[in-house]
Amino acid sequence: MCEENQTQVTEFLLLGFQTHGALKILLFTFFLMIYIMILMGNFLIIGLVSASNTLHSPMYFFLSNLSVAEIVFTTNIVPKMLQISLTEGGTIAATCCFIQFFVFGFMTSTECLLLTVMSYDRYLAICDPLHYMSIMNPRHSLHLVIWSWSGGFMSILVTFIMLCQVQFCISNVIDHFFCDYAPILHLSTSDTSIIQIETFCVSFVDTLFPFVFIIVTYVCIIVTILRIPSVAGRQKAFSTCSSHLAVVSTYYGTLIIMYVTPVKGQLLIKILSLLYTLVTPLFNPIIYSLRNQEIRGALGKVLSKWFTVSHI
Repeated sequence: MCEENQTQVTEFLLLGFQTHGALKILLFTFFLMIYIMILMGNFLIIGLVSASNTLHSPMYFFLSNLSVAEIVFTTNIVPKMLQISLTEGGTIAATCCFIQFFVFGFMTSTECLLLTVMSYDRYLAICDPLHYMSIMNPRHSLHLVIWSWSGGFMSILVTFIMLCQVQFCISNVIDHFFCDYAPILHLSTSDTSIIQIETFCVSFVDTLFPFVFIIVTYVCIIVTILRIPSVAGRQKAFSTCSSHLAVVSTYYGTLIIMYVTPVKGQLLIKILSLLYTLVTPLFNPIIYSLRNQEIRGALGKVLSKWFTVSHI
């Protein structure tokens, strides 16, 4: 409990980037443009997968769920970030701050699991193609997606409940542009050793195990591809998983840089945080749109139909 001369914090002050004048407007415009591009790119993938019969396969079903997670992830953070970038800082209610952290952790864990499921899908498609359709049937695909979303929800739930019980009595200033775990816990006046141990264990299981699984599946995929006798066959096999591999590299690369390697300096932490809050969600639809022939083909068909109808 807070002492008699202290009061429980009911809201936090997010400092953001603390820019002024023309730079403030420039950053706001830059963040807004990227956010709009993220929404357009991911909604485009969801729409194409839903509308195109050629994309009704497990891989694109998983991809559309990844796009949903990216939309929720960025929408949870960016609108508030845009507000505080204009006002040079802004307050957020403690309850809303905890909810923002919960959604952030929920989506991060879910994306890790969805990327793991997608690597399993590519493993079956390349290493065991004869049994692929019987194993990765619609029901099994749906179960894997439900497992990914449920696993992401449960992995952050305990941390969220424990965080809501922590006391904040002295300072309410968060030198960041969103309610991340470390800045919130840094302000606590309670003993946070238990929650730190719990978070470390959950993060270890939630990120390391999927990452190791993805590495193992891709080692098997690469070995299988190298055994294909023809160059054209190898190129075709690799093209089916190159987009996913690029997304995995970008996603886990930013997480490792941010949360594993020692980073000092709050400004540097904020800049690196932009990698996984804006850059990675922007890259995912771009990578899948530019590197995936089926996505480009489905987009071409939709555009040709649209132009045909508009000229009638």
